[in-house]
Amino acid sequence: MSNLSDTVSFASLGIDRRTLNGALRGARNATMLSLVGNPRGTYDQTCRPPTNANIRALVETADLGPFRATGLKPAVASLKAIMADIEAEFPAIHAVMSTAGMLCCRLVRGSSSSISNHSWGTAIDLKLENKLDRRGDGRTQRGLLDIHPIFNRHKWFWGAAFRTEDAMHFEASDDLVREWAAAGEFGAAASTDVGILSFGDRGPDVEELQVLLNFALGMDIEADGIFGAQTRATVMEFQRVHGLVVDGVVGENTMTKLKEVTAQHAA
Repeated sequence: MSNLSDTVSFASLGIDRRTLNGALRGARNATMLSLVGNPRGTYDQTCRPPTNANIRALVETADLGPFRATGLKPAVASLKAIMADIEAEFPAIHAVMSTAGMLCCRLVRGSSSSISNHSWGTAIDLKLENKLDRRGDGRTQRGLLDIHPIFNRHKWFWGAAFRTEDAMHFEASDDLVREWAAAGEFGAAASTDVGILSFGDRGPDVEELQVLLNFALGMDIEADGIFGAQTRATVMEFQRVHGLVVDGVVGENTMTKLKEVTAQHAA
């Protein structure tokens, strides 16, 4: 019988990992920065603690059953509920779970612009049988495959769906963070009216944006799903060409115009 930490490829199971989270999306940088705040002034690939006193006040360490974790208070509370469900539905998996970390202020691996959601303590990396799933190999530990629907049920996004597969990683979705903000979890209820996509964001929505921009402008930016400097410059060029406000943020007006232009080119 296979161990829970044994891995299996998504391809061999006939699973399109990019669709595993349904409509859920990882929380965007714009959402986190506008609703929670900026954890610290500088970021690189090194894990560092938050320096923003307001965010440090929102962090707690708690016992989640088989391990302890430090993260943003509403995220920790949500994880407690998730772990309770895992214990009830998959006790064997619950018994061998541990973590490789939750709160860690750094950039997304391989990015020079996107802040990892670990920086706010709203993401967690999990281990099974003290083994960490290898990032980017298109495979997942069997136990993680079993429990990911529980995370989805609680509005957490599974990193297996990232362009670079990261099956050990789970993070609070954009919708969930907005719910926390609306409930006053970060202080006075904050507005959630932020641009659709902006610098530092990542995910399939950004990848789609990059494809549309290339089609509309005849550009060749890499469709890597990361909203970095080149993508921002290309957005600004599209806005300039079409008489929009040139701010590098893809709000409703820019997205509507982009879809109009690409539809006309495709016709």
